[in-house]
Amino acid sequence: MTGKVMALILLLSAAIAGAGMYYLQVYGYYYTVQPNPGADVMLLAEGADTPQPIPYTGFQAIDADSSPIRYRACFETELTLDELRATYIPAEEATPLTAPGWFDCYDAIELADAMKTGQAEAFIGVKNVHFGVDRIVAVTQDGRGFIWHVLNNCGEKAYDGTVVGEECPPRPQS
Repeated sequence: MTGKVMALILLLSAAIAGAGMYYLQVYGYYYTVQPNPGADVMLLAEGADTPQPIPYTGFQAIDADSSPIRYRACFETELTLDELRATYIPAEEATPLTAPGWFDCYDAIELADAMKTGQAEAFIGVKNVHFGVDRIVAVTQDGRGFIWHVLNNCGEKAYDGTVVGEECPPRPQS
């Protein structure tokens, strides 16, 4: 009888721990980002050192303090892809990162397919928004926009343990 009770306790503990881990990964650490007009959606223009805001509406974003690459956002803009291509720096080999399923406006798979077919294009938003992390902004032909964070070359080096070279900015003190 004792063995059955111990097995039941072990199974219940594992189920509770698994449910807790699932909740923390999908819901627990995220929070809604409050809109900051003029600073939410910015793109880096050719030859510029600082990003410029672009006009947008319908901004929604989520973030988490547990990782610098958990930021996701959606918006709409009146700018066309041709206008954006003429002014702003494209993001090479940008792959949208997935968002939690409950963040309805952001669909990484649909966006990736649109980027492959030329229906959307990604641009550099802000370089080093956090140390080693760049903000990528993608816009579709119908004016829907999406934002996510990716590790840049310095971030990949810093997080995998290799030596960060002189081309990287100084690491912030924590």
